[in-house]
Amino acid sequence: MFNYLEFQFKISPLQPGSEILIAELGYAGFESFVENEDGITAYIQSEEYKDGILEDIQILESDEFEISFISKEIEQVNWNSEWEKNFNPIIVADKCSVRAPFHVKPDTEYDIIIEPKMSFGTGHHATTHMMLQHFLNNEWEGKSVLDMGCGTGVLAILAEMKGASTLDAIDIDNWCYLNTLENVERNNCKNINVYEGTAELLEGKQYDVVIANINRNILLEDIPTYSKCLSSGGKLFLSGFYTEDVPVIEKVCNKNGLKFETKLVEDNWTAASFIKE
Repeated sequence: MFNYLEFQFKISPLQPGSEILIAELGYAGFESFVENEDGITAYIQSEEYKDGILEDIQILESDEFEISFISKEIEQVNWNSEWEKNFNPIIVADKCSVRAPFHVKPDTEYDIIIEPKMSFGTGHHATTHMMLQHFLNNEWEGKSVLDMGCGTGVLAILAEMKGASTLDAIDIDNWCYLNTLENVERNNCKNINVYEGTAELLEGKQYDVVIANINRNILLEDIPTYSKCLSSGGKLFLSGFYTEDVPVIEKVCNKNGLKFETKLVEDNWTAASFIKE
């Protein structure tokens, strides 16, 4: 049994600080996270921790956030028990629920069951929540769909529930890849293909809809690829960036034949849709 190091981070402002810190710590090798009212608790195996590992966590040096932490060594943690205590179900627009298997089934048209583990995409963060709203406001019957940066797979799952015929879900992170596979099976989805990798996997692919809930820099780099993959009249849904980033996102989209359609804003995060001309 491995011993773990536990880091208790206090974060101000809490959001988006918690989400950013979780993402950066995940890339650094931290295995699990528990969110609380003033920050997060993060865990890493003692043998995986190296001196200086936190020096690469950029948000710790940011002037926009105040972050302090304490750490201690602990014995093996029951991760399922930890996140079960902190993961609450959500309901979007009274139509779609996102919950864990142990939650009571609500009376909604679309009921998605996930076990998020370390993956991004529980629906709690503004970006995923807004993307779910976009999905509920659009038609998906018979569509071919790409979910890029799929996280838990929640968006691809809802797309299939709404009638999408073929779907590819891709994530660069192995944990997200495996978690999406689990959640696809858990929700009895039959049309979702799950892949581990980057936009390089999109060569020669064609879709009616592309979804990318990632981050500003990756979006800016990959928008040309998304555009090539989109059929004429197809839609691109983007999120993972702030409202102040909208002009540069829209500029790159326009250069690649994508016309702005609409957007949602929540907690200074934006989810926008574009149409392939």
